[in-house]
Amino acid sequence: MRLLEFGCVLIVLSAFLGCGDAEVYIVTVEGEPIISYTGGIDGFEATAVESDEEIDTASELVSSYARHLEKKHDMLLGLLFEEGTYQKLYSYRHLINGFAVHISPEQAETLRHAPGVKSVERDWKVRRLTTHTPQFLGLPTGVWPTGGGFDRAGEDIVIGFVDSGIYPHHPSFAAHNAEPYGPVPKYRGKCEADPDTKRSYCNGKIVGAQHFAHAAIAAGAFNPSIDFASPLDGDGHGSHTASIAAGNNGIPVRMHGHEFGRASGMAPRARIAVYKALYRLFGGFVADVVAAIDQAVYDGVDILSLSVGPNSPPAATKTTFLNPFDATLLGAVKAGVFVAQAAGNGGPFPKTLVSYSPWIASVAAAIDDRRYKNHLILGNGKTLAGIGLSPSTHLNETYTLVAANDVLLDSSVMKYSPTDCQRPELLNKNLIKGNILLCGYSFNFVVGSASIKKVSETAKALGAVGFVLCVENNSPGTKFDPVPVGLPGILITDVSNSKELIDYYNITTPRDWTGRVKSFEGKGKIGDGLMPILHKSAPQVALFSARGPNIKDFSFQEADLLKPDILAPGSLIWAAWCPNGTDEPNYVGEGFAMISGTSMAAPHIAGIAALIKQKHPHWSPAAIKSALMTTSTTLDRAGNPLLAQQTSESEAMRLVKATPFDYGSGHVDPTAALDPGLIFDAGYKDYVGFLCTTPSIDVHEIRHYTHTPCNTTMGKPSNLNTPSITISYLVRTQVVTRTVTNVAEEETYVITARMEPAVAIEVNPPAMTIKAGASRQFSVSLTVRSVTRRYSFGEVLMKGSRGHKVRIPVLANGHRR
Repeated sequence: MRLLEFGCVLIVLSAFLGCGDAEVYIVTVEGEPIISYTGGIDGFEATAVESDEEIDTASELVSSYARHLEKKHDMLLGLLFEEGTYQKLYSYRHLINGFAVHISPEQAETLRHAPGVKSVERDWKVRRLTTHTPQFLGLPTGVWPTGGGFDRAGEDIVIGFVDSGIYPHHPSFAAHNAEPYGPVPKYRGKCEADPDTKRSYCNGKIVGAQHFAHAAIAAGAFNPSIDFASPLDGDGHGSHTASIAAGNNGIPVRMHGHEFGRASGMAPRARIAVYKALYRLFGGFVADVVAAIDQAVYDGVDILSLSVGPNSPPAATKTTFLNPFDATLLGAVKAGVFVAQAAGNGGPFPKTLVSYSPWIASVAAAIDDRRYKNHLILGNGKTLAGIGLSPSTHLNETYTLVAANDVLLDSSVMKYSPTDCQRPELLNKNLIKGNILLCGYSFNFVVGSASIKKVSETAKALGAVGFVLCVENNSPGTKFDPVPVGLPGILITDVSNSKELIDYYNITTPRDWTGRVKSFEGKGKIGDGLMPILHKSAPQVALFSARGPNIKDFSFQEADLLKPDILAPGSLIWAAWCPNGTDEPNYVGEGFAMISGTSMAAPHIAGIAALIKQKHPHWSPAAIKSALMTTSTTLDRAGNPLLAQQTSESEAMRLVKATPFDYGSGHVDPTAALDPGLIFDAGYKDYVGFLCTTPSIDVHEIRHYTHTPCNTTMGKPSNLNTPSITISYLVRTQVVTRTVTNVAEEETYVITARMEPAVAIEVNPPAMTIKAGASRQFSVSLTVRSVTRRYSFGEVLMKGSRGHKVRIPVLANGHRR
């Protein structure tokens, strides 16, 4: 089966300033470009690039196939148009298969309907904006230079991804444009070959590629025609997460003739090892996921990125920490592998985490500083706000508004939900052409059976100049993301604004006694939504991000352990996509997607952990996690306390002051994490001690999973040497101890603490000098002052004489005995 190649993604050119009404259009056509051509055409051998190779432009194989592609481009144009009526500017043969041409809009319309043409898009000139989280996190100026620049950031660190596979032809994973990758002797993973072409999925950047599906096959859930019995990504999710952590630097994000910026992974020189265990329709099975993790650890990955977790606390095992998934990850950490796992998307409600254990870095999702907004201006002068990642209609013109339910071809089509604007054949093109099409945002969009991408395609097919989607009713917490489209379009998310638009439309649309429209008199124009607005109120905790408190068993009893651990960007993240990916209906067939989830936050931390591992190769997973946590920030870019999105009964969404149950220790600061000053270290025996001192955990169950006898010298689970302190049931006074290790030069630290009034806090000693490489212990005393039936929040702050600042959150829930 021939797969869609990356060749269908569009490339932006500078706008061509010519005479008349001719414009520059970018056309993509069927057939594989040189970089991904695997053979199949008589007389032309394969040219696809394999491991560590650049395209050999001097090769006769490459040049003959290039001539073949260009000849097909010229033949297509020559058959359609008279010589002299068009000007071909470029033939794209290496990375995409297509061409740029200067033609009239009428000729462009002819091209759109020509056999073999995939897309025809008008180009326009815009200001570039880097996409954007590496800049938001300070990586290019603060972190990458210390590792030798972006072209060395993450060098020889292997990140394993247990996800839905990878699309190896994507430029984010290409090896041919980078300095050649040498071997990684420590990594011994294997590369599966494409079952059709027999070519390896690895290329030097991708060093391992395997898939795990035995459980899925046994359950009857696996469909090889869409799930692919190979590491190939059949979903999009795996390619997206891999490029966030380790995608190449400076890859243009191009869609619909617009460049949205340049994408980069957190550690652009890190290697990628793929362990596919998630699939398009059914997700995955723990048996397959555990097998993938086991293999990854055996193969020698340094970091594991897991955008996967149980749907709920495991019912089969009494303890959340000892389900097979977390127990396997304990073995991974024992082997020295740092594990970043998505916290879950069940927010904003408490106890919704799906990542529980202290040996895992559980990552919450933040909104960064980009907001994509747009507006609709009505003929009466009113401006209605909305979202829409689209170009504007012509600046000096207004257009007639036409509602889908007023232009039905036949009343019998009502059974197809025609107001969703998903099927152009249901609507009257003659009444829509040249106008703005009004559609309704129904529940079908929420469940994914309708998409904004399809609305845009419908409007375009019917000749509309743009479209408006109205949200007429809304449940609290409904999340609306901007979707990039090539046609002017806007989603009116506010119900009151939608009502105002509908009222205006009804007033300006006269009807006869049967209700049929006499004439469409309403006017409007759509603004430019392509440029983001940058907000200083970022970051904020995303509405969907799972919240603490952490739980220790299936009865939802609270654990003496803070989760999530840390906050990282996870909302509206641009990253690689596979053209056959269906995880997001708005990005089917695209090369990039902008999606949200703690799935996107976890690989940010995995990539940053790779940068720390590169600088400090002998640090333990706990040390890396400590460095990330103790240097994080609880302030936004304006210097105010972090806020969290929250729902209420009276309004869809509001902002409240965030707590550690929302963000853990705070939002990641990669620059500071490279030089934390002190670390809170822990190892396998410490984690077993945590299990052994946690009440209600069966010691036989612990031995079953850890093969280690219990040791209770830790006393209480809150004494586990984590960079946070949590006591879920504080009675009178409890003293907690922590040990810090100096990973910098000798330094004197002054230790202070603060806490909300219901709990008193003291630290001892108030100051200490620690030599390089030495460890020192301090204690924190917490005393109940008043019983409030809620957690009190505070922190311990250690300020060093050389400028290091080490902060750990403190949480305690005071009770009477």
